[in-house]
Amino acid sequence: MEKKCFKCGEVKSLSSFYRHNQMKDGHVNKCKECNKIDVSENYRVNIEHYKEYERSRAMLPHRVECREKYQATDEGREALIRSRKKWQSNNPIKRLANHSVNNAVRSGRLYKPDTCESCKSKPNRLHGHHDDYAYPLVVRWLCPGCHNRWHKDNGEGKNAC
Repeated sequence: MEKKCFKCGEVKSLSSFYRHNQMKDGHVNKCKECNKIDVSENYRVNIEHYKEYERSRAMLPHRVECREKYQATDEGREALIRSRKKWQSNNPIKRLANHSVNNAVRSGRLYKPDTCESCKSKPNRLHGHHDDYAYPLVVRWLCPGCHNRWHKDNGEGKNAC
């Protein structure tokens, strides 16, 4: 049996259409290819919405628990190592800046304060943020929340690639 896609107008076999029990013939009126194009376009147009959705979904208690269990396995540790190596190879300038800051703090050439420069809180961890990676030892010390907000508002630091 064949059916005509209302989007592209092509006549295709029913296997080229997704099933839908509420339709008369049991299949959607738009072919799979057109449907995939529409879904991709919707994702691209609403990318911020989907990123926020995925962030909140990732923090659901059962997902956090599963992630922690996986990371405790050999396979999970290997995946983490692969992920770090991939980030390092994709971000050599950021990695060099990160090492420079860590070495300078360790040797005493760079002072790391206790408080976030933006919100003045005393978090467990401070990030050394680079506005411009051409100057690896010029950092502002931000808590993770302020650091994420800065990048959300301003994008990537200069000379990051």
